[in-house]
Amino acid sequence: MSKLKKHHGFGIDIGGSGIKGAPVDLEKGRFSEDRLRLVTPQPSTPEAVAKVVGEILDHFGWDAPFGCTFPAVVQHGVVQTAANVDPAWIGVDAHELMKSVTGRKALVVNDADAAGVAEVEFGAAKGHSGVVLISTLGTGIGSALVIDGKLVPNTELGHLEIDGFDAETRAADSAREREGLSWEEWGARLTRYFQTVENLLWPDLIVFGGGVSKKADRWLPYVETRTPMTPAALLNDAGIIGAALLAHG
Repeated sequence: MSKLKKHHGFGIDIGGSGIKGAPVDLEKGRFSEDRLRLVTPQPSTPEAVAKVVGEILDHFGWDAPFGCTFPAVVQHGVVQTAANVDPAWIGVDAHELMKSVTGRKALVVNDADAAGVAEVEFGAAKGHSGVVLISTLGTGIGSALVIDGKLVPNTELGHLEIDGFDAETRAADSAREREGLSWEEWGARLTRYFQTVENLLWPDLIVFGGGVSKKADRWLPYVETRTPMTPAALLNDAGIIGAALLAHG
């Protein structure tokens, strides 16, 4: 095995608008080359998306196994939901699809799970044992749960029913923008959300990500939890880094 393959992996992050990829230095937890971003094809059917993934791999000359995030529940490689991509994905064995289209073996995982693993290994949760919850606050609420370094996949905690509502419809950053909530008002909703999760899981640390994490000083003082909370460190790179790490095994 070459030094490149031994200490490097490759990650792809599939999103509703863009597909991004880069080789990753798995010792340092960062890209070894600048990432490439291509537009997500419309319609975002399985074959069309897999073809773009192959183009990114070809661009870097990557011919080894790779990791790939997907914005859905992914059980053992099979896509079970499709909120922001073409519904034709539901029921697709993404591992087999990627292998047949790109010619490389792939590990396909939920996007929030990949980001969570990266934060535990290289980011804000590095060195923390026990139960770590990684929560992304954006259009929805993504979640990843890592226990003593081991991922519990597809938690989907943003869809907990709280007070009769799907939690993310009330507490996601999109809800704050849509309803014109003040930071204090939004903080109260996050308090309700995170306290509910705390009472279910009793995490030792909560890491929060999403674009609004850069403005934590405006809203975090209004969030009351017994669990320490800290902003994510890897930001938009986390999905690619986590996917590469999981695929490398």
